[in-house]
Amino acid sequence: MATTFSELFGSSNKLIWIVRFLLVVLTIGIATDALVFALEQSEQQMQFVLGMVAAFLSMVICIGVICLDITAKHKDITTLSAISFGLLGGLAISWLFWMALQPLIHEYLNTLLAGRGVRIEKTAQLLITVLACYVAISMLLQTKNEFRFIIPYVEFSKQIKGAKPLVLDTSVIIDGRIADICDTGIIDTKLIVPRFVLQELQGIADSSDKIRRNRGRRGLDVLKRMQSNPKIEMQMHEGNLPELRDVQKVDERLVVLAKAVSGRVVTNDFNLNKISQLQGVEVINLNELSNALKLVALPGELLNVRIVKQGDQIGQGIGYLDDGTMVVVEQGRQAIGQEVAITVTSVLQTPAGRMIFGRIGGTGDHQALKG
Repeated sequence: MATTFSELFGSSNKLIWIVRFLLVVLTIGIATDALVFALEQSEQQMQFVLGMVAAFLSMVICIGVICLDITAKHKDITTLSAISFGLLGGLAISWLFWMALQPLIHEYLNTLLAGRGVRIEKTAQLLITVLACYVAISMLLQTKNEFRFIIPYVEFSKQIKGAKPLVLDTSVIIDGRIADICDTGIIDTKLIVPRFVLQELQGIADSSDKIRRNRGRRGLDVLKRMQSNPKIEMQMHEGNLPELRDVQKVDERLVVLAKAVSGRVVTNDFNLNKISQLQGVEVINLNELSNALKLVALPGELLNVRIVKQGDQIGQGIGYLDDGTMVVVEQGRQAIGQEVAITVTSVLQTPAGRMIFGRIGGTGDHQALKG
């Protein structure tokens, strides 16, 4: 199997260090060339000094640029693109201004200084260029979040595992089943936990109500467990998008964030489910997922069930399968506390989950099936 480029170098960090190494090599070459020039001009003191200074400055600038790159941990491509567009726009504007003002300035200086104002004319041109570039860069830096200028007008997004990231709601974190799902390795996309969701969890964990406090602490424990899971990629999103400035409610902020990052909301909240669908955001409801994974029982199938309590109707007994599915057994009240074999008569799907109805019987056939 052919080795790909990414497999060869491992990660983007290694590629960055390779680029830095190449920069050092090229700078050493430039400094060496300047040093050779200085040694060749050793008889001429001025040129020798200039060559030595050039060699020294080359290395200092290279080391300075690399140190600045390493120190600046958080880089924003929108800042770079704003500066780039600002320079281009400033140069274009200054050129247009100079084309309009140059005849007037040239004529005025020639009249005032008797044709000796060339140096002042060049200074005026440089001043106009610097001011135009400053104004353009300053304006774009202050409005980059609104305009989102990205070279070349395409907004790049970080590569993620899978198609769309999953934005986790507070309810699904407290529930805890999402951590069990992550342990299976079935999730191959990024999990996003917004900062405001974490703050809500911390508020619940600090609640004076014991039940709420336990729920909040459970949610924080689930997050810690998921953070240490090597099978998933989890990101803490700051949620400082312009779209969220005027949104206060956590559910609404969650939907807006999911739409902004082109993700899907993972929740157990029925209301949040409806709000997300109304706003065109895809939703994964863990309760629906759990129901879909429950054991499928067909009419006529044989099951072993322990009757644990009486039902609402006369003679009914209630039992549960291992996955929590309720089983209503006709004439099962007399078998409370016993494990009996039943024959499934019907299956009912409700918003709360799946219910199975059956009657006692079929023990021999059931044992045959098990054998």
